[in-house]
Amino acid sequence: MINFIHDTAVLTKRNLMRILRTPQLLIFSSIQPVMFLLLFNYVFGGALKNGALDGGSYINFLLPGVLAQTALFGSVQTGVGMSQDISKGVVDRLSSLPISRGAIVAGRTLADAARNVFVVLVMISVGLLLGFEFHNGILSALGAIGMAVLFGFAFSWISLTIGLGVKDPETAQVAGFLWTFPLVFASSVFVPVATMPDWLQVFTKHQPITQAVDAIRYLTTGVGSPDPIWYALAWIVGIIAIFGPFSSRLFSKAS
Repeated sequence: MINFIHDTAVLTKRNLMRILRTPQLLIFSSIQPVMFLLLFNYVFGGALKNGALDGGSYINFLLPGVLAQTALFGSVQTGVGMSQDISKGVVDRLSSLPISRGAIVAGRTLADAARNVFVVLVMISVGLLLGFEFHNGILSALGAIGMAVLFGFAFSWISLTIGLGVKDPETAQVAGFLWTFPLVFASSVFVPVATMPDWLQVFTKHQPITQAVDAIRYLTTGVGSPDPIWYALAWIVGIIAIFGPFSSRLFSKAS
C-alpha cells in the first residue's frame, strides 16, 4: 500500500509537470468554459431573468452549472491523455518499471483533477467579475469547489475506460464528447428543469449532472434543497466503484 501511494504521487507529479510544460492546454481548457459562461450569460440571461427565473440573477444560476460542465468536459482529457500514452509507448515503458500498475491509472486521474481545480478557480474569478455572489458562506463555497472537482474526478474514470477501449486519441476525444454533450444540455446547467417538456423532466431531474449542478447551486447560493448534495455524492461513489475496477482491468490488458 505504501508503495502504491508513493508511486501514485510520483506519477501524479509527472503528469502535472507535463501539463505545466504545455501551458496551451491550460489556456484552451479555460477559454472554452469562459466562452460558454459569457455567451449564455449575455445571450440568454435577459430572457431567462425576465421569465423562468422570475427576475433573479442569471449569473448566480448559471455559474454553478458551468462549473459542473467544466469539470465534466475536463474529464474527457483523461481518456485522451491515456490513449496518447498508450499510442506513444509511454505505458509500455512505465509498465516495465518496478512500480504499481494501478498507480499509473491513479496518477493520471489525480493530475487531471488538479488541473480541474485550476480551471474551476478561473471560472469562479470570471463569474465574480460578471456579478456572481456567494450567499452561503465560505465553507459552503469551498464545498461547491470540492463537489465540482470530485464530480469531474468520477467522470474521468468513465473517460479513462473509453480511452483504454479505443486506444486512439482522436477517437477518444470524439467518443468522450459524444455522450457528455446530450447529458449537459438535458440538465439544469443552463435552464431550470421546469421549463422542459414533461417527458424530458423525468430524465433530467434524476441524471447525475443535474444532481451535481443543483448541489453546487445550493452550496453557492443557498437556493433549493440540500438533498442533491447526497444524491450527487452517491452518483460519484457509484461511478468510481463501477468504472474504477473496470478501467483498471482494461489497463491491465492494454499494458
